[in-house]
Amino acid sequence: MLTQTEISKIEHELQQVPVRKAAVIEALKIVQEQRRWVSDENVEDIAALLGMSADEVDSVATFYNLIFRQPVGRHVILVCDSISCWVMGYENIRKTLMELLQIKYGQTTPDGRFTLLPNPCLGTCDHAPALMVDQDLYRDLNEKNIGEILDKYE
Repeated sequence: MLTQTEISKIEHELQQVPVRKAAVIEALKIVQEQRRWVSDENVEDIAALLGMSADEVDSVATFYNLIFRQPVGRHVILVCDSISCWVMGYENIRKTLMELLQIKYGQTTPDGRFTLLPNPCLGTCDHAPALMVDQDLYRDLNEKNIGEILDKYE
């Protein structure tokens, strides 16, 4: 069930768009901001509020790679796997992260601290390889600075 805060924020977004369905992405972002991910129940609640089917809302949620449809850790690491990052050392960054965290893509560390995900582009090709932890962008990476980056996050 959506909270009153979530409903209020979604209703505010509804005032910005010409039709209710146009607020679906913002509604998903609002729920995820509060809960860290969007459950099936949340999809159904958003659908009811916007006059859409749950399948329509889910198709939008699963299209956007920054809407998480399963629980994630306290910190989400997005590793850019674009061609620029591949050329500039992506494979070493990926390997180092997986070794340090002892997880693979799509997994969360047992302590719930990190979830590791690939990302098709972080828009910083001139400073590849790159990754994001939550909203923090790290560029010009090498295997040596990955541990320092991870240490910043509890």
